[in-house]
Amino acid sequence: MTLAQAVVAGAEPDELARLDVPATYRAAHLRKDEVGTFDQDEPDKDVRRTLHVGEVPMPELAEDEVLIAVLASAINFNTVWSAMFEPIPTFAFLERFGRTDPRHDLPTHVLGSDAAGVVVRTGRAVRRWRIGDRVVTSPAYVDGEDPVVQHDGMLAADLRAWGFETNFGGLADFAVVKATQLLPKPRHLTWEEAACNMLCASTAYRMLVGERGARMKQGDVVLLWGATGGLGGYGVQLVLGGGGIPVGVVSSPEKAELLRRMGCPYVIDRAQFDDLGEEKAWRRLGAEVRRLVGEDPAIVFEHTGRETFGASVYVARRGGAVVTCGSSSGYTHEYDNRHLWMKLKRIIGSHGANYQECHEVNRLISLGLIHPTLSTVYPLTGAAEAARAVQLNQHVGKVGVLALAPAEGLGVEDPGLRERVGEERLRLFRSH
Repeated sequence: MTLAQAVVAGAEPDELARLDVPATYRAAHLRKDEVGTFDQDEPDKDVRRTLHVGEVPMPELAEDEVLIAVLASAINFNTVWSAMFEPIPTFAFLERFGRTDPRHDLPTHVLGSDAAGVVVRTGRAVRRWRIGDRVVTSPAYVDGEDPVVQHDGMLAADLRAWGFETNFGGLADFAVVKATQLLPKPRHLTWEEAACNMLCASTAYRMLVGERGARMKQGDVVLLWGATGGLGGYGVQLVLGGGGIPVGVVSSPEKAELLRRMGCPYVIDRAQFDDLGEEKAWRRLGAEVRRLVGEDPAIVFEHTGRETFGASVYVARRGGAVVTCGSSSGYTHEYDNRHLWMKLKRIIGSHGANYQECHEVNRLISLGLIHPTLSTVYPLTGAAEAARAVQLNQHVGKVGVLALAPAEGLGVEDPGLRERVGEERLRLFRSH
């Protein structure tokens, strides 16, 4: 029996420890010799041309790292950027990292910033985790000896997004993570449900709830772009759970219906505002928010970037905040700065989440208070198709990927909690 087979069979930790770690493993990866695949002005940089699934070499484990047998993973937009080689090829990250850790500077880059699985090996310095532990991963890869990590790991000079700025990510049968990335798998979730949460849920938590984000309070009106997407689906839940008033922006009647089923009372169809680059559209958007809830948003939850940022700055209330963690529609933003300085608004940059914030949101998930936004699941062999669906925005919520798990629906350890939470809530995005 191989190590992978033993994990799938539910072998005891002693047996897992006895079995050999394979020399190679199956993974979704990029190839360095394909970096020039796309022309700069190519209109459709189809990620299926560059994202491959095949065998890659198994790395050595550092003292503070853990080897996970991955049962399931998920697609994040950083995988799409990686496979497009934008804004720069991620091999540049690996080359830079390779100056201090040569293991990562390889001709292949294994992608993926989410995973759920079983610990199968631990480095000598790892104390809190054991072979056989069921875990989920958080995406921040930091040096625990950097003093600033004790304050906020996201301020670390060498902060890296695992599976994007490092190698050996989660879209694979095995993955290498630091011990400080691990959290207990929520016991009522399946492997694929558990694997889809941490990057987006923790990012949304830091943006809205964490000490370094917008610090939402009860009664705050929060405008959320892409409210049924990977980030927005968790943002809406956090606003509702924290006593805020979510106003979700979506791009279709079907997504609007899903948002209402989530309990979001106020929904805006983005199609009403055809040119968000113009102040006339910003004014109409602001008027629509006031019509719905009677006031301007205290917080605007931003991640779409170029297409929406000017509108976000405009519609935030006097003294309000725009909190941004990304730019899926483009990094170069334009806005009228008068609406920022004259009305005392703030722009808050937010990137990922530190270990404590990840712990906090994983606790909410484990209690059944925040639910997966998983909408569809692909096999690892279909990772390129899964990434393409995200690239074309053909999805809602999160797109999952099965790695070693032979089927969906496995991995539930607490069926009682699952029953109390309810299948309808847990599978809301699946039913959509």
